[in-house]
Amino acid sequence: MVDQAEKPTTEIHDIHTNNPSEWSLESVLPRTGKPWYKSRHLLLLNLGMIVPYLSSTTNGYDGSMLNGLQSMSQWQDFFGHPTGTRLGSLSNGVIFGQIAAFPIAPWLCDHTGRRFPIFLGSALLVIGAILQCAAQNYAMFLVSRMVIGFGGLIAVEASPMLVSELAYPTHRSVLVGYYNNLWYLGALLAAWITYGTYFMGPNLSWAWRIPSLLQGFFPLLQVIFVYMLPESPRYLVQKDRYDEARKVLIKYHAGGDEDSPLVDFEMKEIILSIQTAKAASQTGYREFLSTRGNLHRLFIIIAVPCMMQLSGNGLIAYYLHLILNSIGFSSDPQQLRINGGLTVFNLGVSIILASFMEIVGRRRLFLFSTVGMLACYMIWTILSAINEQRHFEDTSLGTGVIVMIFMYQLFYNAGLNGPPWVYVTEVLPTHLRAKGTNIMQIAATCAILFNGYANPVAMDAISWKYYIVYCCVIAVEIALVYFGFPETKGRSLEEVALIFDGDKAFGDVHEKQNPDEV
Repeated sequence: MVDQAEKPTTEIHDIHTNNPSEWSLESVLPRTGKPWYKSRHLLLLNLGMIVPYLSSTTNGYDGSMLNGLQSMSQWQDFFGHPTGTRLGSLSNGVIFGQIAAFPIAPWLCDHTGRRFPIFLGSALLVIGAILQCAAQNYAMFLVSRMVIGFGGLIAVEASPMLVSELAYPTHRSVLVGYYNNLWYLGALLAAWITYGTYFMGPNLSWAWRIPSLLQGFFPLLQVIFVYMLPESPRYLVQKDRYDEARKVLIKYHAGGDEDSPLVDFEMKEIILSIQTAKAASQTGYREFLSTRGNLHRLFIIIAVPCMMQLSGNGLIAYYLHLILNSIGFSSDPQQLRINGGLTVFNLGVSIILASFMEIVGRRRLFLFSTVGMLACYMIWTILSAINEQRHFEDTSLGTGVIVMIFMYQLFYNAGLNGPPWVYVTEVLPTHLRAKGTNIMQIAATCAILFNGYANPVAMDAISWKYYIVYCCVIAVEIALVYFGFPETKGRSLEEVALIFDGDKAFGDVHEKQNPDEV
């Protein structure tokens, strides 16, 4: 129950019932008889999602760029051919910056909205890219990467939240799924930019400085255009700015129809969900330990990022050159071409697979992904072992490993690229979304730190035998998904709460006779 002063000033019409668990999104969707891209308001809204998508693109650019730089003799010579923990520190420089941003990012999202953190983080990314380009030694390059990590985390935490909370209800899963897929657009551009600049000359440092500077291009676009997007209506309701939230929904979801049943439905669900959460809210992060439903959420938001980072993909994302060296593909142009081809493949496959999320469901994609990755890693491991025994003389075995890398990426993209952000934003209620996303980032960072230091050392020490570790890890992931991941497809953000909290998801609203009292 809330005070009279907290009630929305706009009228919210009765929809079907006073029981929120019985409301139906399907029943209030407008029947226009035309595709969404012929509705101007939906076209503009969906095109506007490109701005927060660029946070993922920048993130992908970073990983692929560092892969490309490691295959460039110009970069290796300039920084003294770093290996082991010294190389790991450069990869983890971004992570060090992210760790510093952890306390700040959720506070910014909760107190300033979703747009300002994207603006601030992107501005810092531009500064970091300039410093990276101007680096004169190892230390300066490392500091620039820390600045990039600090700004990048702030922007990345807010971006998928803005997409999820602003998207049209029936478009949400696909739009959020595309968010992480745009990682590969950045990776593709970085891979081919480094391939092109490699041929500038063997002693020219601009061969690696140009790709480093271009890392600031997409963040610069975000700085310029982010305030052309509306603020999240769920954030506005959380701050009791009901009229502003309703205006956003009317303009972008109803095409200006102030009497839209869809807007009434969305406003009522958002208000009920947030006000119930405020009434039941505990202190900070401890709320994740307060109920069985929240403990289940905590398990998911820790398990998902660990799966995203500890399924063997870290080897491909940051240390592809070590894998290729281990199977006899050691020339710089050859490695750069494989890196570039892999990013083209990943971008196309990930976009296609994202379209199946609402058809197949999240849980089935997770299972399909993990089982497929395990099969690929097992074959990959066997081929690598035989290749080493034959002293890399049988090129078909090395080619087979590369084929398995491509197949592995197909399965990885099916379940651990697009679906994770959709799934996490769905299972978290609005008042816990920023904190939950922060926990997810912390878990991912811990996993990435492991990748950054353990992967290069292990690959140098035991080569293909290290793949056996990932075979075991993926097998455990299959069990976690099967027993711990419920299906969430076909539900609004507020309806997903019923899976975890039952009727308690909407508090004592069932006892009310008039839903407008909430």
